[in-house]
Amino acid sequence: MEDMVMRDPGQIARLREALQRAGYTVDGCLDLLGPRAYAALSRNEITLALRATQGGSPRETLVRLFLLQTPVPYQQAARALPVEEALAARLLARDGDEVRALVDIRPYGETDVDWWVVSDLTTGMPGRPWTMGEDYVLGIGGASTTLAHLTVRVPVESALDLGTGCGVQALHLARHARTVTATDQNARAVEFARMSVALSGVEGVEFAQGDFFDPVRGRRYDLIVSNPPFVISPERRFLYRDSGLPGDEVCRRLVEQAPAYLNEGGWCQLLINWAHLRGQDWRERVASWVRPTGCDAWIVQREVQDATEYIELWLRDSGDLDGPHYIERYDAWLDLFERSGIEAVGFGWIVLHASGADDPYVQVEELPQLLEQPFGRHVLDWFARHDFLRDVDDETLLKARLRRPDGVVQETVGAPGAEQPDQVVLRQLAGARRAAEVDPATAALVGACDGTIPVGVLVDALAEATGEDPAVLRARMPTLIRNLVADGFLVPA
Repeated sequence: MEDMVMRDPGQIARLREALQRAGYTVDGCLDLLGPRAYAALSRNEITLALRATQGGSPRETLVRLFLLQTPVPYQQAARALPVEEALAARLLARDGDEVRALVDIRPYGETDVDWWVVSDLTTGMPGRPWTMGEDYVLGIGGASTTLAHLTVRVPVESALDLGTGCGVQALHLARHARTVTATDQNARAVEFARMSVALSGVEGVEFAQGDFFDPVRGRRYDLIVSNPPFVISPERRFLYRDSGLPGDEVCRRLVEQAPAYLNEGGWCQLLINWAHLRGQDWRERVASWVRPTGCDAWIVQREVQDATEYIELWLRDSGDLDGPHYIERYDAWLDLFERSGIEAVGFGWIVLHASGADDPYVQVEELPQLLEQPFGRHVLDWFARHDFLRDVDDETLLKARLRRPDGVVQETVGAPGAEQPDQVVLRQLAGARRAAEVDPATAALVGACDGTIPVGVLVDALAEATGEDPAVLRARMPTLIRNLVADGFLVPA
């Protein structure tokens, strides 16, 4: 891999000004390419974008150089950016009268801010060679955006981006953390992240190179986020995905070690995967990593792949599907999984909260459905509801005022004209978008919860309406109410 050396603040400022002047931003590229061609880029399909960028304007030139990996005439590049400085810094290379990109500089940002993320050239582009060394620095992908959407965005004093890669999480963290530390075991990744942050004009981020928590020993943070090298693989080919540790050991170690680096009340959010081992319940296995930490925890499996699907995913990721070593590498992976008893692999997240509670809760569940994004505020809501439930006994719960949040609707299924539905389902149109089948009486209770009347009074009214013994109903309802609160169908008013 070529080494990138643009560190001079003046050079970086001039490059940033050129990108801004050209309108090389998320909105600018969308306006130039149109929604179809822009969306196709996420699939590494560049034909539509090539057709839309033939005019030679600075914006078209930058798109061709960095997003489409297409050489452009030297003079055309010189009109778009400080080309000699970019050549000297090895962001570009010159071949005769043309220049080509050596790195990917990609517009990124939020609704009110423009950033640029620097990484190695995207692999898998049509007609472009696969160039991935061990220290390859991955750009913006599905995992990085998932973690960004998942992260709780509360003001904090300090945050740690563990395994920063190209620096995406550090950019987000700098918006709500006074100081950010970004670390990576890959020295090239640290340099790419440093340039991403500087090119984006973001301050308050420090960088360190080292393995796992080694660079920050003795320090504590209010928020830790990590998209670590969690792939379960037979060899350490790429630092960004292969930890070199057996199985899912890297994930277990992060879960066990992270609480020692959290301040009281701090958060740790990990995007990881775990093995489904033959004869073991994956839920209990992953929960056993968390219980000794003393943290409250929410463990969510978003997807599960059987062994062959998982192997083929990562062979595609490394460009091996059409390579000469495909069968050899597939065999090595199969041998590893058979020896280790791995039948499938789950993808998901673990959120730890150092609440300091005497009786921390650990919940493990599957949420395969489409979630409302960004999801970070719903993570906060989930922990707040579970804190509430932990702090109230059944008698106090019945005195609480609860309300049905916006976006909870009722669906009924039954034969046309029937007096009673066969099925009543409560469904969330926002947040986790859960669905729960309930009986008509429970649906009526949820519908009556508007936050003004104690839920116990509503239970008594329900008993009178149904003819059920109030004492029996009061004894039965707290468990049901707790489940409704835990899943967000009711919330404290």
